[in-house]
Amino acid sequence: MLRDPFGRSIDYVRVSVTDRCDLRCTYCLPKKFNSFKEPEEWLRFEEIERIVRGFAALGTRRIRLTGGEPLVRHNLPDLAQRLAAVAGIEDLSLSTNATRLNKTAVALKHAGITRINVSLDSLHAERFAAITGGKLAKVIAGLMAAKAAGFTPIKINMVVMREVNADEVEAMVDFCIEHDFTLRLIETMPIGEPGRDAVNKYISLQEIKARLERRYSLIPGLMPGGGPARYVQVAGTDLRIGFITPMSQHFCASCNRVRLSVDGTLYLCLGQNDVYPLREHLRRGISDAELQQHIITAIGHKPERHEFNERPQQIVRFMAQTGG
Repeated sequence: MLRDPFGRSIDYVRVSVTDRCDLRCTYCLPKKFNSFKEPEEWLRFEEIERIVRGFAALGTRRIRLTGGEPLVRHNLPDLAQRLAAVAGIEDLSLSTNATRLNKTAVALKHAGITRINVSLDSLHAERFAAITGGKLAKVIAGLMAAKAAGFTPIKINMVVMREVNADEVEAMVDFCIEHDFTLRLIETMPIGEPGRDAVNKYISLQEIKARLERRYSLIPGLMPGGGPARYVQVAGTDLRIGFITPMSQHFCASCNRVRLSVDGTLYLCLGQNDVYPLREHLRRGISDAELQQHIITAIGHKPERHEFNERPQQIVRFMAQTGG
């Protein structure tokens, strides 16, 4: 099992297949940003598969495909099928904005993806467009297609922002109860200029949880998965609500993940600049044993914790460039 310098087991890799996205969420990418990686810099499917095999040989069991928006990558179900077949990988999931899920849900399910997380910050079409630049109807159609295809659980990721969408949390709870989705509420983080601007709308999820407790009976809840959410359950329903609190109650002590960007860079912490390049080593023809040693070396550089509160200006890259 991979362990970092602080004794944490690293069994979860978030794999970005593109830094491009068909939406422009206000906390992620500037509206007119177009300085994306060029395709020749992207890891090829066989390179992604090889890196995943290297991690799996060292004990990694969970892989999540991310972006940017992963569904803009051509033939993504082909990659999913390859990764689902890697010995040792027990959980293959996908994070998406769902705008293209209506056409791809069945193929992704057949390819071996079992769980899907969908970003959805508002149930009001005009507000959704203001936050993302996209059309809510496409996301809802994608969600319903995923549900019909048999994905379970389907998790809704809602970034909660004061004076933007914080008033919609209860409506999102009711929406998730109606459709048997899981809800995950997320605090804004100062990642890149858009993230720092969004932090001006920051609201602690401790405040949101207290508000929900006045309307719903919340009991301790559990959900399978390798993420950082702390869950409660709405009594009398199957709904679990997860709280992801990097600002008000950070979870660094239990961090079990690293991120692989589309250009082959390992990001060892979302809130630090520690990175390790893998693509250049792959393309000079290293052996599998050498690749595994590079992975071990990289994990040895994983920092203890982020410094979002202490150094909010530190991260200049955008979330889409990091890999979800």
